[in-house]
Amino acid sequence: MQLTGKNLAAQRGSMLLFSALDFRLSSGELATITGPNGIGKSTLLRILAGQGTKAAGTITLHEGETNLPLAPFSHYLGGKNAMKDTLSVMENLQFWASWLGARRKAAHSALDAVQLAHTGHLPFRVLSTGQKQRVAFARLLLAQRPLWLLDEPTSGLDEKARMLMTELLRQHLTSGGMIVAATHLPLGYRPDSTINLPEYAP
Repeated sequence: MQLTGKNLAAQRGSMLLFSALDFRLSSGELATITGPNGIGKSTLLRILAGQGTKAAGTITLHEGETNLPLAPFSHYLGGKNAMKDTLSVMENLQFWASWLGARRKAAHSALDAVQLAHTGHLPFRVLSTGQKQRVAFARLLLAQRPLWLLDEPTSGLDEKARMLMTELLRQHLTSGGMIVAATHLPLGYRPDSTINLPEYAP
């Protein structure tokens, strides 16, 4: 499986953020998006996730000669955790399991994978920032999708939690998954390629 972007460009209002961006990512590979704040890292991720509008270019996910739709084959973890404060941790994950077409019991194994099984009964709002980030990450584990699109996935995590995230990233890649991550922080895993957005700025 490959993800290919050709001649991509994006704008914020009337301002051109980047243009003429090409990249290719294959199964088992990690690409990081780098650059200063405001240059368009999150914008590029949202475009890849189908939640933003590109000014130019094409994005293709394909297996051999077969083009695949991006949405059912990808998970997007953005700046917002996509959880409801009034629900318990487990209720949130069970909702997402149903939404993603997974079994509700997948919520238990996902929460266990991020080492927060003991928080399942708690209201989401009482968790620490790092715990909320780990629960948000658990959403990616509910249903197997090959492409992960991650916006600052280790932000707000302590060293132990970052090591855990590194291991989960490794497991996804070794199982044939692909990851595109915008990050200021080391992921603990050497990227196969880097999209340095300043190189594509006007």
